[in-house]
Amino acid sequence: MISRLWHGWTSRENADAYENLIRHTIFPGIIARKIAGLRHIELFRRPLGDEVEFITVMWFASWEAVKDFAGPDWETSVVPPAARAVLARFDEKAQHYEVMVEGP
Repeated sequence: MISRLWHGWTSRENADAYENLIRHTIFPGIIARKIAGLRHIELFRRPLGDEVEFITVMWFASWEAVKDFAGPDWETSVVPPAARAVLARFDEKAQHYEVMVEGP
């Protein structure tokens, strides 16, 4: 199992708009691609002073599934233009981890 983590930050004023974009457009669009090996996708949110941090965690069955999602330059972040419009900054590269132990 491979976990892909990505961070994005936005202003407090844009945080709800970004979350709604993820919830109603971006995640459904990813799911609609029916990527073999995409197991799960999550969004985390926390306030940080004047900003709001978001973390996306995607769970893949294999490196091939990660590449099917992100393309040949699989470390590069996948950030659609609509998300870029409301984010103040974001990771240019996603972090990838092999999941060594899973709980029940």
